[in-house]
Amino acid sequence: MTLPGDSTVGPPLREPVEVLDRDDGWERVVRDLRQCGTALVHTRLADWCPEPEDVPEMRRLLGRDWSRHLDLARPETRIRHVAGRLLLKHAAGVMPCGDPEDLELGYGPAGRPYLRGCDQVDISLSHAEDRLLVGLTTTGLIGVDSQRADRQLSGPGASTHVCTPYELISLANLPEAERNPTLVRLRTLKEAYGKAIGAERRLRFTEFGFGPDGRPTQVHRPDGTPGTGAEWAFRTFLLPNGYCVGAAVYDAGFDGSRTALAREGASPPKWAGPARTAWR
Repeated sequence: MTLPGDSTVGPPLREPVEVLDRDDGWERVVRDLRQCGTALVHTRLADWCPEPEDVPEMRRLLGRDWSRHLDLARPETRIRHVAGRLLLKHAAGVMPCGDPEDLELGYGPAGRPYLRGCDQVDISLSHAEDRLLVGLTTTGLIGVDSQRADRQLSGPGASTHVCTPYELISLANLPEAERNPTLVRLRTLKEAYGKAIGAERRLRFTEFGFGPDGRPTQVHRPDGTPGTGAEWAFRTFLLPNGYCVGAAVYDAGFDGSRTALAREGASPPKWAGPARTAWR
């Protein structure tokens, strides 16, 4: 997997920051936003779960997102939905977007989330089992994804749903032990890129690909030729907790106003979230 550090192609992209609660770790998030205009945050799902019986509090915090929450049938899906939105609000507290408690999520035509009234910041959210991952950027667009690093994706026919023809050839030339980790890396990158461009549910994994690990990463066409340039940064990270994180960040070429916002306005979150009694 890609080693920690700045990306060598595209806007800078640092290693994800683990936040242990609503206070610990956010200084590093602020630092990354000031220096790079982008920050990745990961945390435990359990730290952001409200008590299920506290319906009035959840409804107040979710705002317009409450109806979307009610449409979710499975209880565990509802828990992830609430926890992810509360983490997004807290993470947005490091940006000059106003009071985090007043922030609301909107959704584009393809279901891509955004912060209402705060278009200088782009966001992305992912969850895998007991972990949450958030991406924030002031450079343009961002998409993030997380998978268990030991998730089994290799097997008869499985790679044909994840890989382009060129990637299948490259995969076949790898030692058997490297094939599944490579598939996990490719899947996280493809999920992240699809989220960033708002085409997560419409873009087939076989229609675009990525080069091998250890080199500057770009989107490739099915035949292996480059499809993006230095305006994009792609990274994968293997975290100590056993998760593979993928991130895609687009530099829209603004005049620096978004990065300036991160440098001048970013500060550790001051929002404590709902009352302690509303949390596990």
